[in-house]
Amino acid sequence: MVDNDNHNSNGNKSSNHKKKKTKTKRGGSKRKMSAEQCVAFKAVAEWVCLNQQPPYLSTAASCLVDDFGVQKSSGRGGGRIVFDLHCHSNHSDGFLSPSKLLERAHGNGVKVLALTDHDTLSGIPEAIEAAARFGIKIIPGVEISTIFSPSGNHELEEPVHILAYYSSCGPSRVEELDKVLSNIRDGRFLRAKEMVLKLNHLKLPLKWEHVARIAGKGVAPGRLHVARAMVEAGYVENLKQAFSRYLHDGGPAYSTGNEPRSEEAVQLIHDTGGISVLAHPWALKDPVAVARTLKSAGLHGIEVFRSDGRLSVYSDLADSYGLLKLGGSDFHGRGGKSESEVGSVNLPVMVLHDFLKAARPIWCDAITGILQMYADDPSETNLARITRFWRMRQSKDSIIGTGGKDMIDHCLSLWLTAEERQQSAAGFEAIRGKLSSVSIT
Repeated sequence: MVDNDNHNSNGNKSSNHKKKKTKTKRGGSKRKMSAEQCVAFKAVAEWVCLNQQPPYLSTAASCLVDDFGVQKSSGRGGGRIVFDLHCHSNHSDGFLSPSKLLERAHGNGVKVLALTDHDTLSGIPEAIEAAARFGIKIIPGVEISTIFSPSGNHELEEPVHILAYYSSCGPSRVEELDKVLSNIRDGRFLRAKEMVLKLNHLKLPLKWEHVARIAGKGVAPGRLHVARAMVEAGYVENLKQAFSRYLHDGGPAYSTGNEPRSEEAVQLIHDTGGISVLAHPWALKDPVAVARTLKSAGLHGIEVFRSDGRLSVYSDLADSYGLLKLGGSDFHGRGGKSESEVGSVNLPVMVLHDFLKAARPIWCDAITGILQMYADDPSETNLARITRFWRMRQSKDSIIGTGGKDMIDHCLSLWLTAEERQQSAAGFEAIRGKLSSVSIT
């Protein structure tokens, strides 16, 4: 989708992009994993399960994959590790709460879920609480609304969304990220009001209060909220009609907000310890120009996989610029045949491995930086940076009255594998030393 609330879903094609998007469908024969795939599968499973013995390892050799390396159930206990790297809750324009989203994901066999609400991280704590009940691992994420302006040409501007994936500890320099996201959300309130005003001028007397009620308290409204209000008020038959007639990019009721430039967002994600991925390139006017420019700015990956298969044209684009090939359901919970179900995009084993191989060193550095900040200044503010995405009761209560060294050990056991802790042992030991006399209250 082009905007935080565009009607384009993973199953729809953008009318702007003329180039044929060849789909490579799933299927074909099943076979045992190759030696390389087994190694990759074990590495992914160890990261998913951390210090627990992954239930999949004993059967890795018997796990089956299709012709594209997508995991298939062997029927003999062979486990599948399903990632969904693109989902939304009602903290932005999704229909389900984070808890309900996790419940649904669990029912669909998802093991790792990235909650990527638009321009906010506010749903992550609830998602982590719910994920613990279902044995799902959460990747804190956000989908950042940006504007791509090639060579400063405003006539060629278009909205571009960048997915950011962070470690279990969350972003480093979190205040910097929060400031940018808050500015975008503030702009979305003004933007939604401007869209309502434009609709009123088009003889559609939509009420702002109606849009705000649908969005919910504290949620920055977007185009989808306006579209839902239009449907409820009877001005259009469905969401698709609301977008095609009024709310599409450049449409008679379209309006822009306070989005940063795409390159600036990629740099921000880099500076705050995240992995940046170009979302739904099939909805862009010129995905080649966007990918080329953002790769130069530090972009890590691009969405290539959808529930209906891999799009070859974007896979080739990823190859051209050395980008990771990823994908997710972009699930919102609105229902209907056009929406992909959460967990419906089955990423190949090697894709998951390549993603984690790129992300984990970046996340480890971010975690080290956050812990080092607390070691240098063991203030409540810096402690809050560490505990921001902890489970509310069990984890936080477990460190009260302990020493700083014990807290570091507790953090590392939650966030990093034994191998990662060993690789950074010297740095972590120095942090422990600084905190040896600190007591958590």
